Amino acid sequence: MAGSSDLYSPVMSDALVILGAAGIVIPVFNRFRITPVIGFILVGLLVGPFGMGRHVFDQPWLHYVTITDPDGLDIFAEFGIILLLFSIGLELSFARLWEMRRMVFGLGSLELIFIAAALTFILAAIGQSFSGAMALGLALALSSTALVLKITEATTPVGRAALAMLLFEDIALVPIIFLLGALGPHAGSGVDELLHTLLWGTVVVGGLLIFGRYLLPPLFAQAARTKSPELFLAASLLVVIVASLATAAAGLSPIVGALVAGLLIAETEYHSEVEQITEPFKGLALGVFLITIGMSIDLAVVWENLGSILIATVVVIILKAVVTGVMLRVMGARRGTATEAGILMSSPSETTLIVLTAAGSAQLIQPGTAQFWQIVTALGLTVTPLLALAGKIMAKRVDGAEAPPRGSETIGDDGKPRTLIVGFGRVGHLVADMLTRHGRPYLAVDSDADLVAHGRRLGYTVAFGNAGRGDALLRLGAAESAAVILTMDEPVTAQRIVRKLRLQFPDLPILARARDADHAAQLYRAGASYAVPETLESSLQLSEAALVETGVAMGPIIASIHEKRDEFREMIMERGGLAEKPSLKSGQLRESA
Repeated sequence: MAGSSDLYSPVMSDALVILGAAGIVIPVFNRFRITPVIGFILVGLLVGPFGMGRHVFDQPWLHYVTITDPDGLDIFAEFGIILLLFSIGLELSFARLWEMRRMVFGLGSLELIFIAAALTFILAAIGQSFSGAMALGLALALSSTALVLKITEATTPVGRAALAMLLFEDIALVPIIFLLGALGPHAGSGVDELLHTLLWGTVVVGGLLIFGRYLLPPLFAQAARTKSPELFLAASLLVVIVASLATAAAGLSPIVGALVAGLLIAETEYHSEVEQITEPFKGLALGVFLITIGMSIDLAVVWENLGSILIATVVVIILKAVVTGVMLRVMGARRGTATEAGILMSSPSETTLIVLTAAGSAQLIQPGTAQFWQIVTALGLTVTPLLALAGKIMAKRVDGAEAPPRGSETIGDDGKPRTLIVGFGRVGHLVADMLTRHGRPYLAVDSDADLVAHGRRLGYTVAFGNAGRGDALLRLGAAESAAVILTMDEPVTAQRIVRKLRLQFPDLPILARARDADHAAQLYRAGASYAVPETLESSLQLSEAALVETGVAMGPIIASIHEKRDEFREMIMERGGLAEKPSLKSGQLRESA
């Protein structure tokens, strides 16, 4: 039998350390309502080569609780950033991106240019060569996509502003790298390579947009018909990887391909399901990235140069916060939004490390200079969550009020909150028709790809999603909906969804279709505001029609129907053991006017 030493491998050891860190950091920091970002960075600092890893030779047992191959994590960290950009694309659409073009190419370009110019001037004034100062200015002007979008919400004013600036920075990353190459000793080849990359990059992105629009809907429709989450996940990851490899082969960053893939899927009815099913992988991969940031911080070097590192970090943060805030105010943002977004975007970025490496390769900066600013960048990334908290506090003081409410994506075009319809069969269709007739916006969701496609062809607002899985309804806007209506003919699933919604949202109106009186009683016990037994209601409607046809006056018919319905409600109360009779009309329905 193989010994235990034969079972040990550095890859397995590192994987266990990372999984163990995720299992400890996420619940502990969530328990105290602190972002896990700080926890992952601290774990990287602890288990990295400058933490406990420096004592591995003296204490061999530390092999099992430290990262033995830091460079081997780079690919997983890059994959985390790729999945993050993919998720950003899922939250967008081509229409929304077009609407944001003024902020992306206006605000984003101005923010990057002005910050880079200011930093270049300061660095050149203290003795750095102009080309080196420009390289450092461009590198430090970038902000962290991975952390900023992890901390904020893209649906808030601050989130939208940050997203616009970060999108432009991600688009500008490749031209910046080639520009640094053009400033180095091989300027001519750098310009030629840049033009070649831009040409092929345009061709590849155009091809992805054209083929993806026609190939992705049938691909995900087939995956949805199988009812297999594994196949759906495999299809999602396949799209991300293929798009990222295509743009990387053209010389662009893989994150450009990931963003395009997300945008393409956002145009289909499957975007909510894809976003939900890839969320755990994105979170874990981002955790790996944050651990690599922590591992890059050498506390001994930081201590030796503590004064200059702190001064450099503070200057960069203040300058970026001020310039970004001023740009946002010029673009018309309110003071609180400008303040919070400016502070949130003030730290350097993970892409700063990429640009610093490119600047060193182009011999624009010395290795010692690159190491100094890498430490500044890592320190800035570490304090980003604290900056986000400081930004929220400052925004409240500046505005004197809370930030605008979240969840604006759940508001209809007329400003009224949407009703969420779960299940889009014949009952869901009828409910949607009645809501439309009375001017109430709605969003329907169903896990049957054929029903979703048919409903969209008929002009209904319907999306693909499995309401019983994870927090799908929360992502679809249940928290801000006027009501949630469950129309599916799946008793167990309906009860589970009602119970989950009632625990999360005590005041949310929940209306549910029930098979019979017993099922209605179970739904009421689970927390439904109103359960409709379809067998009893159909009997009442049939009785009403019979009485009308036999010549009974309408007044007595209506009175007897109400009496009979009241008897049914008493029966439901007795069978369900309810403390009080369920009302016909929910008094909880939210005002949607």
